[in-house]
Amino acid sequence: MRYIHQTVVGVLLLVSVTTATCGGAGRGGTTAEGEPPRRHLLIVLDGLRPDYVTPELMPNLHALGQRGVVMTRHHAVYPTVTRVNASSISTGAYPEVHGLMGNSIFFSTVDPGRFLNTGDRANLLRVEEATGRPLLTATTLGEVLQAAGERVLVASSGSTGSSYLLNHRVAGGAILHYDYGLPETLHAQALERLGDVPATGTPNDARNRWIVDAFLQVGLAAIEPAVTLMWLSDPDTTAHQHGIGHPTTVEALTRLDAEIQRIQDGLADAGLLDITNIWVASDHGFSQHTGSIDLGALLAPFADTLDDGSPRIVAGAGAIYVRDDDQTTVAEIVAALQRADGVGAVFTRAASPGANGWVPGTLSFDLAHWDHDRSAHILYSPDWTDAVGTYGYPGTSAQGGVAGHGSSSPFDIHNTLVAAGPDLKEGVAIEVPSGNVDFAPTFLHLLGLDIPSSMQGRVLGEALRDGTDPRTVAVETMAVSVENGDGSYVLTAVSSIVDGRSYLDYTTVERSPIVPSNRR
Repeated sequence: MRYIHQTVVGVLLLVSVTTATCGGAGRGGTTAEGEPPRRHLLIVLDGLRPDYVTPELMPNLHALGQRGVVMTRHHAVYPTVTRVNASSISTGAYPEVHGLMGNSIFFSTVDPGRFLNTGDRANLLRVEEATGRPLLTATTLGEVLQAAGERVLVASSGSTGSSYLLNHRVAGGAILHYDYGLPETLHAQALERLGDVPATGTPNDARNRWIVDAFLQVGLAAIEPAVTLMWLSDPDTTAHQHGIGHPTTVEALTRLDAEIQRIQDGLADAGLLDITNIWVASDHGFSQHTGSIDLGALLAPFADTLDDGSPRIVAGAGAIYVRDDDQTTVAEIVAALQRADGVGAVFTRAASPGANGWVPGTLSFDLAHWDHDRSAHILYSPDWTDAVGTYGYPGTSAQGGVAGHGSSSPFDIHNTLVAAGPDLKEGVAIEVPSGNVDFAPTFLHLLGLDIPSSMQGRVLGEALRDGTDPRTVAVETMAVSVENGDGSYVLTAVSSIVDGRSYLDYTTVERSPIVPSNRR
């Protein structure tokens, strides 16, 4: 294992900075005496790549960033999938703490033979019923707000599962979704005011618009949220089907951008725009897909049944469980993955605290922030390239389907964050690394509330108007390399570290043929 440390100070690209300041901290944010409390709106545009945010494709969102803050090194949580990142947004924590391990999850007490799709809220309720405990094993933003007498509103056109994970205790507020509402009366109010929910489509602009209207016309007045977590399902819905930069995906971006302006106009009409910090982010990036390995064939030599007739090996969402806990089998499956073209990084539990997994040539769950009681024996990522696709966008991943996400590629990990509002700096592009785990602690800080110890993210002080000068923030880069026994598989992970918090940037894999030794 090799460690390379590099400390970088002064990583800010400063476009312009104003000298305006705010008053002291108070309810709802940093407000002077007599001023109304701040509100905070996080808009997640599912699967929005940072290179989509241009004056040509998304002029309204681009303008928002130009007058506020652009975080140029923002990070999704790995695995770079929707429900993992929804959980990290709501808890300010990684899977190692919140316990939602993938877009699909395995609970033998619910179904011993297959993974459960977390996009379906019904499956999440099944897990809660079977375990007798909340699905997420970390304190949520909603729970902290509720204890302080504040409210969080979730407004989502995403899946029922992702919306539920943003406030699964339905604490301190409500969930407003096209398919349901908690409380149920909120959904009834939206249907009465707006009419029936439109059918899904690609682009999914009709449903996105319905949710924006529900937020502006129903949720704001009914809940009076201190924090709103809004989730719009494009460009993910459209790009999965058509691909990155496809004309239909571009159309989805144009329609999303119109919603960004409508939200601002609606807040202005309600007299709330000047007191609202607007954060626009994505849950993950996106890559073009080139075809996946045949995992079933790879695992077939190890397949068997347990005494109760259920499968010995269960796999899904990059995770592999060896249910009889046979360590020899785990090591053999890892070796098969390392030989398979199309497989990238492979992770196992740490041999001892640190970056090494216990199987040679693997990185540790610790490095990926994935070590939980619910973790599988093996986690692996598809391999990736920086090849440019048909429509001029770089980034491929060895997965099935047209396009998607989930890997430890920089194109899946590097996601979007732009923000503007009364508590934020103006006209600044900031290269200090940040991540989706940082939203909850930042919002609590701006609300003047204590941050629970379970939140692993940090306060994005360098983005705040009266916060840290980004040029003084130290950023450490750490590269870790491991190799298997014969050197035919070399795996490297690069992470950025700020204030003791690490963000996984990407992994790379190098394969070489095994050269037999000369024997006499």
